[in-house]
Amino acid sequence: MLAVVSIMAVLAALIFPIAGAVKKSQIRARARGEMAQIETAIHAYNDKFGHYPPDSGPPCIVNQLFYELLGTTNSSGLYQTLDGSAQIAAATVSGVFGSGVSGFINCSRATSGDEAPTGMSFLKGIKPAQWLTVTNGTSSLQFTVLGLPIPGPIILSTSGSEPKSINPWRYNSSSPTNNPKSFDLWVDVLVGGKTNRICNWSDKPIVVGP
Repeated sequence: MLAVVSIMAVLAALIFPIAGAVKKSQIRARARGEMAQIETAIHAYNDKFGHYPPDSGPPCIVNQLFYELLGTTNSSGLYQTLDGSAQIAAATVSGVFGSGVSGFINCSRATSGDEAPTGMSFLKGIKPAQWLTVTNGTSSLQFTVLGLPIPGPIILSTSGSEPKSINPWRYNSSSPTNNPKSFDLWVDVLVGGKTNRICNWSDKPIVVGP
């Protein structure tokens, strides 16, 4: 019996570190996989419009990527994504994303003539866990952001009967410091108690902070 217990203890000592390493690897792999999905959509957007989706400037936490990549319609002062998953009042866009953002470029608009703008969806196969509609605590304005359901130092949350949280993707196309000719895209996730930055300027996670 003692021999069996000893063997089990040794096996447990070997398995637990391996299981922990596998979980850490899974977290990083998921973040990098979803980043690749968003990157593909951003490049397709650039191919269509000749420029990358605009951003809202530093600190890059709140941005309009969700609306620009999914495409929108604008009717009676209301923007709605082409898949119907989210909407935002046109009058609140500047309040949410900054005074420099008055609307969305990738948008279908009801106008006369054959050259009416037509919105397109670039972000294919997006799942509900990859986005969340939240409320700006200061202005009480609702907006939707892309993110990960993985803990990080920055979390946007909703309350109510079914509270949800999301770790937002951060995006900078107006003044990228790491990819000056394109855009910076990153998210910070907690892995083993440390903040790992998953980003499009490094093939490996970057440990940030203490």
